[in-house]
Amino acid sequence: MPQFDYDLFTIGAGSGGVRASRVSASYGARVAVAEERYLGGTCVNVGCIPKKLLVYASHFSEDFEDASGFGWAVGARRVDWSSLIANKNNEIQRLNGVYRKLLVDSGVMILDGRAQVIDEHTVEMDGKRITARYILVAVGSWPMIPKISGSEYAISSNEAFYLPRLPERVIIVGGGYIGVEFAGIFHGLGVEVTQVYRGPLFLRGFDDDCRETLAEEMKKKGIDLRFNSDIEKIEKVGAGLRATLSKGTTIDVDQILYATGRVPNTTALGLETAGVKMTPNGAVIVDEYSKTNVASIYAIGDCTDRMMLTPVAIAEGRAVAETLFNNNPMKPNYSNVPTAVFSTPNIATVGLTEAQARERHPQIDIYKTSFRPLKHTLTGRDERTMMKIVVEQTTDLVLGCHMVGPEAGEIIQGLAVALNCGATKAQFDATIGIHPTAAEEFVTMRTKSPPLA
Repeated sequence: MPQFDYDLFTIGAGSGGVRASRVSASYGARVAVAEERYLGGTCVNVGCIPKKLLVYASHFSEDFEDASGFGWAVGARRVDWSSLIANKNNEIQRLNGVYRKLLVDSGVMILDGRAQVIDEHTVEMDGKRITARYILVAVGSWPMIPKISGSEYAISSNEAFYLPRLPERVIIVGGGYIGVEFAGIFHGLGVEVTQVYRGPLFLRGFDDDCRETLAEEMKKKGIDLRFNSDIEKIEKVGAGLRATLSKGTTIDVDQILYATGRVPNTTALGLETAGVKMTPNGAVIVDEYSKTNVASIYAIGDCTDRMMLTPVAIAEGRAVAETLFNNNPMKPNYSNVPTAVFSTPNIATVGLTEAQARERHPQIDIYKTSFRPLKHTLTGRDERTMMKIVVEQTTDLVLGCHMVGPEAGEIIQGLAVALNCGATKAQFDATIGIHPTAAEEFVTMRTKSPPLA
């Protein structure tokens, strides 16, 4: 008779938890996964997928405006928010079903409900105790709204995906990728948008040229960017809200969305009882193989606060399965992880920023270009695309590639392969570009930016 009920018990059926569970089951492990909300986690339900669908919707306003430059006559148009959200919901429900089928077909037992850790081999659900050789914590993260006067009137990105009606005026608080993405979404759908950020420039951690370029482009579009500012209090005024900013000014809006960060979703999970070490903000501390200080408990994804990216969680999930059930110890590779911000316009990046490169390498070269996309020679739109390559001078190794412009993510994904293969600037230069495309600029940049004074 088996010593445990399962070989692996996964808490959380997001992208990472599902991948770990499926791969583990494929190696013969007896696997159960518990999910208290929705299959697919943040990404499928209130993150990457619905966000990208809303980004697509928001682009149509400019596409309609640009159509006349290409000879198209476009009549009256309006966005039907309720239809958009209903169509989005239908797609999310379809994906929930896909995730359920993937798990069932893999032989994974799905348990709907909340699981709590009791000890190093035991979890509890609905008063029933279940044992497992290994426990995998994959509970993700949750939006955080700071406690200020009136913060109960604000919403997070979770609620933004299910608003019953489209607001006419909105404040977005925060300078991370979620904030700038929703600023572009709402603006594109015709909403008057103010974005408030307490720092001097949003998207901290991204290359400075990307940050500055995006800010310029967003201002051109009419988004009101309030840097070095924050909300001190929120008041209910009639059917709307009034925000008092740190500089004393007030703004009346219909909705206030906080995008000020996410915290690991580990509260009341029982990890402390099992002796698992965590950071002050609740992130599970793990080693390079995603193992906690308790040998039988592992953790992956956003709840570990390493890199909050869906593909990273998936890679971590697979690595845990390989390590535990395929006699193939595996740890994820966190170098040259490409990422994109689906702002308007997009940002995408892979490798080191210029600032990071200067800290780590004594001599670097910078290649940078800014240009008006071919499309806008007929539309007349004043929009610029920026591209940048960071190169280690002595070895000619390409350390980073950065872009602001349409389809930046699609372009940078391919360059990520090149960086992981150790490509040099000479190899970029020897590559023939596809003409006419924006992407060809990455293999035609020859002029170095002037060195810093």
